[in-house]
Amino acid sequence: MSVIILAIESSCDDTSAAVIQDGVILSNCIANQEIHKLYGGVVPEAASRAHQINIVPVVDAAIQKAGIKKEELSAVAFTRGPGLIGSLLVGVSFAKSFAMSLDIPMIEVNHMQAHILAHYAEDPKPPLPFLCLTVSGGHTQIVKVTDHLEMELLGSTIDDAAGEAFDKTGKLLGLDYPAGPLIDKYAKLGKPVFEFTEPKVGELDFSFSGLKTAILYFLRRNIKENPNFIEENLNDICASVQARIVSILLKKFKVAAQKTGIQHLAIAGGVSANSALRSGLEEMGKEMGWETYIPRFEYCTDNAAMIAVTGYFKYLKKEFVGQDVIPVARWSI
Repeated sequence: MSVIILAIESSCDDTSAAVIQDGVILSNCIANQEIHKLYGGVVPEAASRAHQINIVPVVDAAIQKAGIKKEELSAVAFTRGPGLIGSLLVGVSFAKSFAMSLDIPMIEVNHMQAHILAHYAEDPKPPLPFLCLTVSGGHTQIVKVTDHLEMELLGSTIDDAAGEAFDKTGKLLGLDYPAGPLIDKYAKLGKPVFEFTEPKVGELDFSFSGLKTAILYFLRRNIKENPNFIEENLNDICASVQARIVSILLKKFKVAAQKTGIQHLAIAGGVSANSALRSGLEEMGKEMGWETYIPRFEYCTDNAAMIAVTGYFKYLKKEFVGQDVIPVARWSI
């Protein structure tokens, strides 16, 4: 009998639902929230309200696109955390009600673990063990994956995440939110002519708060001398900031690979959509003779397909939760 799972993702500002059958993704639907562009960042209350509006249509679309009936579902998987508690509440509450109405089990999923397992949504899939550099707006981690549900955190940020460094830089430059894709776009038109120092921190840990401060002071100093500095040098500024962030990420990732001896390297999370990071990882892999794995853009940002994949692996091990489950804002791998 087929295992068919409905998955729900609502950790931040994207409402997503997906259906997986025996490990194969049948649908992956996402509703974005444009309202946050007005505020230069995600507004938790607005995100929660938008999830309430979007979740029923998105789930319905996922089921329709998968070509199944809800009565065929074996279980419901959902993001329990980490994330914005108000957003998570919407997804968790819906999952509880949906599962209860069909009398099927529920599967809790760690959002960060799911980002890594997004690599199993389609081929090529990294063989075990592998290392994953998970980079998003809220997290920057190096994870050793020994089994689908067995992961070891080797390094993480001690303050801000790489994605936050991109977004805060974009705000300083007057770019719309989210700024990461725009910085990537303008960086392709410029050159990394401005130097930013590399933060000094533990061997496999990251720190981006100092870099953000350095960028702030750099811009203030140059704008004082030339009020049009940003407009005249936007492409080069973006190229310089992006080059430094990517170099920090890949340098640490390379050390992790050398220390562990693992030669299969993957990236995940929203920032893994960055073109410089993707090309940089490929170049490093060729140089060192390592195999690299880069997900399609669809599986980089928050999506329910990655929740579905994780839910499927947990279903096979019968790792279910009861109706007393609650969302958590913080949840380590």
